[in-house]
Amino acid sequence: MRSRLEPRSACLAAPWIAVLLGCEPSPSVAPDLPPETIEIPPSDLLPKEAFAGIGDPVVRSAAQFLEATRVLLHPRCLNCHPAGDTPLQGDFGFVHEPPVVRGPEDRGVVGMTCDGCHQDDNVPLANVPGAPNWHLAPISMAWVGKSPAEICEQLKDPLRNGGKSLAEIVEHAESDELVAWGWAPGRGRSKAPGDQKRFGDLLRAWVEDGATCPTDGEHP
Repeated sequence: MRSRLEPRSACLAAPWIAVLLGCEPSPSVAPDLPPETIEIPPSDLLPKEAFAGIGDPVVRSAAQFLEATRVLLHPRCLNCHPAGDTPLQGDFGFVHEPPVVRGPEDRGVVGMTCDGCHQDDNVPLANVPGAPNWHLAPISMAWVGKSPAEICEQLKDPLRNGGKSLAEIVEHAESDELVAWGWAPGRGRSKAPGDQKRFGDLLRAWVEDGATCPTDGEHP
């Protein structure tokens, strides 16, 4: 379980934030945790308010992005951001069955296009996932094998993110229906942490605080 704390101490927000700030929560502090502290399971996301106690906006921005990468690096996102030309599937990144390739527009090739099987909604009986505009992310946005720092730089680079501004990246995270599928993936697939609103809020706060990228080696 992870604790969501009031911003009285940024070092208490999460263990990796303590490392980011160069501090370690003291065991002697634990009995004094505020009564409003609640437990958040690993399947959830810390809200943007959990980072309000970090006074430096540069550090706060990087910390918020690191938390958001718990979604970006989840199989529901990684499987559609592969490093090669074949999508992945399941919670362990198995190669897609039946065999398919991305094609010239990231939507498969003639006779094996994505929308040939993937409809606008999940198909429960066949257990085929579905959402509007089903397709692979462009190869320039491959996330498999990338660090949070590398993904952050990709998201900020219009030459690699599909020509999007940071505002458009946030809008995509907040409202895109294909992104929303990550929290309603159907039977047998784990959901991305948190929910789409909290994920979008984290990325919006990351941008508002300067869109700072974490350094290499930092992980959520």
